[in-house]
Amino acid sequence: MSRWPLGVFASVDAGFGVHLSVAHELGVPTIQLHAPRTTSRTPQRAREFLAHVTDLGMKITVVFGGFDGESYADIPTVKRTVGLVPPETRAARVKEMKEIADFTRLLGVDVVGLHLGFVPHDASDPIHGEVLAVTRDLCNHCQTQNQRVHLETGQESADTLLKFLADTGCGNLFVNFDPANMILYGSGDPIDALKKVGRYVRSVHCKDAKWAERPGEEWGTEVPLGQGDVGMERFLRTLKEIGYDGPLTIEREIPQDPERQKQEIGSGMRLLEELKGTIL
Repeated sequence: MSRWPLGVFASVDAGFGVHLSVAHELGVPTIQLHAPRTTSRTPQRAREFLAHVTDLGMKITVVFGGFDGESYADIPTVKRTVGLVPPETRAARVKEMKEIADFTRLLGVDVVGLHLGFVPHDASDPIHGEVLAVTRDLCNHCQTQNQRVHLETGQESADTLLKFLADTGCGNLFVNFDPANMILYGSGDPIDALKKVGRYVRSVHCKDAKWAERPGEEWGTEVPLGQGDVGMERFLRTLKEIGYDGPLTIEREIPQDPERQKQEIGSGMRLLEELKGTIL
């Protein structure tokens, strides 16, 4: 596959991302897949889905886990509900992530991704150690299947993420870098962050956003690719600088409206192709 193949974040039945028919119509060669619901994560569905994706000429690069009860309504709600950090749901979610990894293996994919949640910056916080332990547990499970785990950026600064990655001591733990999330959460300049964590970046989201008036206290605003504060040319030039040559996966959180998805994501694809022609 060529350097920087385009991709989209797609969904089977969970309501996130672009529908496969839209992805196929757009002609993207790769997809990141939101893990389907529990009832669909069976060996038979894996065989059927893999055959379908192959027939459409697409390759799955990462399968992302998500959980019931998560809400991205605002930053305090994210802290309370998202990922493996909330104590009351942690055990069940780690178990589900292992099941998602097993389903991912049936699809012939060697990467699972997730939002870990807001890991405390203070290493002396008991929750910090607990989240380290469950992350190691998940990574060890995936290692037995020759899989990598990609943590999506956003909730933490680059320095906090670097320390967490080092503290886990897991050789199969890497980063899915989403520059817009750094802006949405107010966690740091995305280009500076990318340079800091670059050696861990194994997948990316191409997404754009505008800063909030009070970064870190209120949400920034997601906007179509090229219309925000990321600076997509700088982003791609920095990806080249750090030696990243994997897929450029467009993630656009818009309603399940196929025509709007085709219009906005198609425009984003044209922008990325233009930039690729200039940069590569």
